[in-house]
Amino acid sequence: MAGFHHIELWVADLETGGREWAWLLTELGFTRESTWPEGESWSAAGSYLTLTGSPNLHGDTHDRRRPGLNHLAFHGGSREDVDRIMTDAADNGWRALYADRYPHAGGPDHYAGWLENTAGFKVEIVAEDPRAQN
Repeated sequence: MAGFHHIELWVADLETGGREWAWLLTELGFTRESTWPEGESWSAAGSYLTLTGSPNLHGDTHDRRRPGLNHLAFHGGSREDVDRIMTDAADNGWRALYADRYPHAGGPDHYAGWLENTAGFKVEIVAEDPRAQN
C-alpha cells in the first residue's frame, strides 16, 4: 500500500507553469491525461500529478523554504538521461541549482540534478543506481 496516489500542485500562472512542467514531465515519461480550464493531470506508473491554477494568490512565486513542500524528487532514468534533462532545462523554463556541485550535490554516491522553475518550484532528478541493476 505504500506510495502516492497523486500529488496536486497549486500554481500561480497555469500558462507559464503548465508549459514548464509539461516539458519536464514529458521528459520523465509522464503522459498528459486530461486538461480543463483551471488545470491538467499527468500520469506515470499508476500515480498522477495535477497542476491547478490557485484561486488564493499571495505572491507570484512558490517559497519552498516556508512550511509546506520543499521539492519533488523524480526518478530520472540513467545518468545520461539526467545529464540530458539538466542540459535542456534552461531552454524550457528551469534553472539548475547547485551547478557547482553537479551531479553529486547530494553526496558522492547520489547522482542527481536539482532544478527550479520560474515560479520557484524545486525538483530533484535522481539517476538510477547502476549498482542496483542486474
